[in-house]
Amino acid sequence: MHSLKHPSEQQPSENAVTEQIKPNPPGHLKALPTDETLVYQIDNNLYINLTDRCTLACQFCPKHNGCTEVKGYDLALEVRPPAQQIIDLIGDPKQYDCVVFCGYGEPTLRLKPLLEIAHWIKAKGGHTRLNTDGLGNLVNKRNILPELSECIDALSVSLNAQNEAVYIRHCQPALSGSYEAMLEFVALAPQYIGDVSASAINGLEGVDIDACRELAEQRGVKFRQRELDVVG
Repeated sequence: MHSLKHPSEQQPSENAVTEQIKPNPPGHLKALPTDETLVYQIDNNLYINLTDRCTLACQFCPKHNGCTEVKGYDLALEVRPPAQQIIDLIGDPKQYDCVVFCGYGEPTLRLKPLLEIAHWIKAKGGHTRLNTDGLGNLVNKRNILPELSECIDALSVSLNAQNEAVYIRHCQPALSGSYEAMLEFVALAPQYIGDVSASAINGLEGVDIDACRELAEQRGVKFRQRELDVVG
């Protein structure tokens, strides 16, 4: 990866997101992100780290336990990079099995650069996946799936719990109605994107994996079981 052009200022927010959604500050911040803070490789997938903001404050997320590292990459962000800065770091997207929007925060909170980067990747022959909490429609106050369908090949949604009480306990959403909004997003997604999965974490107290699997399958999507404390 080649060196980044250092941005002179932080980019403005693309969406009118409620003030309830705030950055999840790590214990320390770099003045400027390094290349591997913004894009990082795990196996033969390239991951894109667009934002430190999130619609959830999941208590099982490492960043809430004093850790900002994934597979040796420090994902702490102080600036939110513009789309071109990320594009300059990707190189040839065809060299990867998939380019994944994931990272330190919720990618759909920066929908405009997400779409710009994903369209560029598709134009260059790459394959894209979005890992999301499924609250993009709720936050953006519209159905964003038609826009995603133009440039996202696969969608992975964090379902996380079999009912709202367990979801609130572990995920601590900033917005009311988040659980139902997430389930609606999961149900709607297959109408727009062919490869959709929902996930939950095995070993998380109170989470019924079989019930989560049933929720996913009832909505016509695949289910992926994750394991507690295994990240990346």
